[in-house]
Amino acid sequence: MMATLALAGDCVFQLPNSWVDPSRFEGVLLRGGDALGTEVRRVVFRFPQKCALMIDVVLRLLSFCNQLVAKMKHLRLEFTHRDQAIVGYLSRVGFFDCLPREVEVLPFRPTVSGASLFHGANSGLVEIERFDCKVAADADLRERLSRAVERGCRGRSDSRSVADSVATIFSELINNVEDHSETRLDAFAALQTYPRGDRMTIAVSDSGLGVLNTLRPALETREPRLSRKSDSDLLVEMFRRGISRFDDSDHGCGLKVSARNAVRFGADLDVRLDRTRVLLKPANGAYRPNMAYTQDHLPLVQGTHLAFSLKLS
Repeated sequence: MMATLALAGDCVFQLPNSWVDPSRFEGVLLRGGDALGTEVRRVVFRFPQKCALMIDVVLRLLSFCNQLVAKMKHLRLEFTHRDQAIVGYLSRVGFFDCLPREVEVLPFRPTVSGASLFHGANSGLVEIERFDCKVAADADLRERLSRAVERGCRGRSDSRSVADSVATIFSELINNVEDHSETRLDAFAALQTYPRGDRMTIAVSDSGLGVLNTLRPALETREPRLSRKSDSDLLVEMFRRGISRFDDSDHGCGLKVSARNAVRFGADLDVRLDRTRVLLKPANGAYRPNMAYTQDHLPLVQGTHLAFSLKLS
């Protein structure tokens, strides 16, 4: 029998028996407690039989697990059944390949990686890519992204243009890690198409200082008015103007380029920072503060976690 007992004072995160998008994931974190921001020593994630995670949630969970282990927390992932579909999916996208060996997985950790066996075989999936600010991502990644997007968006008349733009977005988001991460922990990137939902999601997640934590101190002397803006307003300015902590024209343009390409195709932008989540929806060809949905005072998840989601047709 699988041991599922948790001691008093543990943080226990109970996932729902359904699809989990970023909003539902935040609800799970809020109910479970502030595992990273407190002295809690044991953390448990429980996945019921029909639980399914969106790809951006997979990356956020993966970064969170890495952060918990780095803080010397004992972490356990509990799955209900040995043949549970979510275990197969997480293996397929490369989750367990990137999960620290210190993490306890019940009833067992898959011994064979689905990502290694079937890498590149799914036309609507780009498996989790692991990278950091010192080691460049796979040089073939952009081309694989472009091919996956074009196949996924073949119902659109502008599929080639979408493919080029999404590949650019992905590349710029990865490059952004170099400017803001400053951590020894890995960053992750992935892409998934959802034909039934007519959506494609591109996600990048790191465990660094966070874009706003590195930006605000620089703005206090350079542009004080901007430094006093709320998280959501400042994020909009980052994506609109390309502002950066570096006072030169060669930095900060990556997010602006990403946003310009994403807005062209009506993509939603979901940003998770240390204790804030902002969902931006395009209006009149731009991301605007009055179209931002903001959650504040969330449990700590370090880093910057970005996801663009656009329609396939």
